[in-house]
Amino acid sequence: MSRSTADSASSVTLPTPKERRRLREALALSEEQVAEAMGVTKATVKSWETGRSAPRGRKREAYAKLLGTYEPDAGRQPPVQTETQAQSPERTQAQAQQPQHQPRRPQAQAQAVDVRPRAAAKRAPKPPKAPAPSPAISPGPARKGPPSPQERLKPAGTADAAPPEPARPPAVPGLTPEEAFDALYAHAAPGLVHQTYLLTGRRRLSRESVEYAFHHAWERWPEVAVDADPVGWVRATAYEYALSPWHRMRRAHKHPDSPPTEANRRALLTALLELPPAYRRTVLLYDGLGLDLPETAAETEASTPAAANRLLHARTVLGKRVPELAEPEALHRRLSALVTEAPTATLPAARVVRTSGERRTRTWTRAVLGVTAVLIGVTGFAAATAPTHYIPVNAPGETVNGVPVRGGPQKLRPEDLELRDILRSEPNPGPERLVPAAE
Repeated sequence: MSRSTADSASSVTLPTPKERRRLREALALSEEQVAEAMGVTKATVKSWETGRSAPRGRKREAYAKLLGTYEPDAGRQPPVQTETQAQSPERTQAQAQQPQHQPRRPQAQAQAVDVRPRAAAKRAPKPPKAPAPSPAISPGPARKGPPSPQERLKPAGTADAAPPEPARPPAVPGLTPEEAFDALYAHAAPGLVHQTYLLTGRRRLSRESVEYAFHHAWERWPEVAVDADPVGWVRATAYEYALSPWHRMRRAHKHPDSPPTEANRRALLTALLELPPAYRRTVLLYDGLGLDLPETAAETEASTPAAANRLLHARTVLGKRVPELAEPEALHRRLSALVTEAPTATLPAARVVRTSGERRTRTWTRAVLGVTAVLIGVTGFAAATAPTHYIPVNAPGETVNGVPVRGGPQKLRPEDLELRDILRSEPNPGPERLVPAAE
């Protein structure tokens, strides 16, 4: 491979890791099929979809072709606008509004694009661009048999209509990082506090979770600023912090706040809090925020079938606890109305969040540097004052108790010594008749 070919392959732009997984599942491909087509292992494909690594060289170009996002002219400069085009903006706008022809996708792929049980969702992924020639992977014929969990989530008679684009903060060119962060905070923070309260039932914990998420977003702002969905990045961090089991050990967050006074809201919030955290988060993302099933599975770090089963179980439990929400459409309308309510929480200003996060980072950095310096000083002092050799010390004698008595014959007393001398001096005691006569 020549150097120019390698440079062009390395300049291919790939979608975000979450979008890679969504495109693969939209094409009805498994990780094993992608790994076999790319000539890599399943673990490598998983690392590409989680953002731990990215393909390079020709594999990068082949991976983009497989996902349908490859653009051969991506590395070229855009054409210079002529004077005639600059003087006729109406003509340019009319040309841009003309529908472009897109290749028809296979039926198996078209059926796997959208599985949402709603007519109008608040958020939807962008459709993949026209795929270029890619490695041949056949998704296989449509399976016959009982419907899958994804198919059961979709009510009968619902058409696969493309939902509108999600609402995002307006991108204004020329903003500084501080201004962009402040715009994201003003756009997403109040709604995230309300959503986190629906997840936890604790108002104080919801505000703390959102502030924690924006602190981390500011610390990693170069990564968040180029993310395709910065609101989703902050939302995932806030949800993870809010649903952490360690909060049960804190007295302030041990019990939920008092439920609302309205009967319908109280019943729904109580039923939500009785669900496991993973099921609660899945039903809020899918039926409340309007994410599709692959995006919900990616944000909850679960497979698509697992997310579908969680959603079905959560709907069943909520339908039993609140009978009027037994239908998926009724539950979707109620959760959407709850999520889109005007938040009432009072949050600190964006500048306060930024400065407090920076102050905390500086404090921890100084503390770590101080402890490290102390450890280095103590280690150096010990190394300088330690003796080069050791002299054994003769310890003074001490009385040792508990030693057993020495075995063998005991020491003779004076009476015993006297008796022994007598026996030795008179070898033949007793009557004379017992003494043998000498001849």
